[in-house]
Parts: sequence; structure tokens; C-alpha cells
Amino acid sequence: MQANPPLSALPNSSLSKPDAAFCRDLASRLLSLPPSEEEREEVEKGLGRYPEGMVAVGARKGGRILAVVVRPLVRGCPFPTVFYLTDKDLCRRASQLESAGCMKGWAERLEKDEELKVAYGRAHLMYLCFRKEVAKILGDPPYPAPISAGGMPERVKCLHSLLAQSLVMGPGINPIGDETAKEVGAWQG
Repeated sequence: MQANPPLSALPNSSLSKPDAAFCRDLASRLLSLPPSEEEREEVEKGLGRYPEGMVAVGARKGGRILAVVVRPLVRGCPFPTVFYLTDKDLCRRASQLESAGCMKGWAERLEKDEELKVAYGRAHLMYLCFRKEVAKILGDPPYPAPISAGGMPERVKCLHSLLAQSLVMGPGINPIGDETAKEVGAWQG
């Protein structure tokens, strides 16, 4: 398994003040509304299991919970995946895209498209910033390594993670998550 490079290896390894403020405000807003027992049951029913460490509903649509926020420390162990895709249908569609080989195309685009690479690097940094804010709010120690999820910032490894980030943070943050959202119909009415 290839690890993500250290933040210092990225061309621009710091977020703008507005991006950092966005992450801080989003984490604060989402964590101010802990999931209800009904929401926990809905997520468990949809996934067939309960996502350990769930601390907030991150995205919903039409009464369905699409993604949740998970604490960065689960059962005392660091857990990098702070955005967790929970909608059964979206999980299935993302898996179909992965099975169809779309990740190879994304990898090729990342190698050639500097603008995409920069935007994907920003998504990685925003993921790290949001996770840091979640840990801070919950009183957890910060995640010990600059690893985000989905293969960011260099690879495309898990569309589920990238899609979950786009659903929770909104469009314009993760270009590959946004494209995946379009492909699976997550943005449609």
C-alpha cells in the first residue's frame, strides 16, 4: 500500500484562510447536531452495519442519509476516513464505477492535468483540516499522519471516500468526488 506523501512534499501545503475557516465552521456546525437514535438506526439499516465512531450526519437528500462524519479515533485507533458514504444506492453505484475501471482514467488525468492535480491537492488539504477540527472539537488527539482518504493527493483509490467528501463539503472542493457525484446521480433532484 502506497502512503500519501508528507504535506511538506506538496507544492502548496497550506490552505488559504477562507478554506481553513470553511473547514472549521463546517465541523463546528455538523458536530453541534449529534445523530439521533433514528438516524443511527437508518444508517445501520442502509449499510447493514453501524459505522463505528459516527458523530454527525454529513449529508442528506430527500430524507435519506447519504454520508456521515466519523471521528478520527475509533476504539483508540486512528481512523483516517472522516467522511463515510452510507447510502446503499450510492455505494452500489460508486462500486460499479470502480469495477468499470474509471479509476485508471482518473489516474491518467491526474498525471497530465496540472489544474486537476492542484484542485485535488487542495481537496486533500481540506480533508486534513476538517479531520483536525473534528478531533479538536471532540477532544481527540490529532490524526498522527498527513494521510487523508481515497488516495489523495496523488492517486484515486476509493470513489466512496471522494464522493462522501463532496457530499459533505459540497461541490467545488473535490473535483473527482464532484464528478463521481454527477456520474452516480447524487446531485440530481
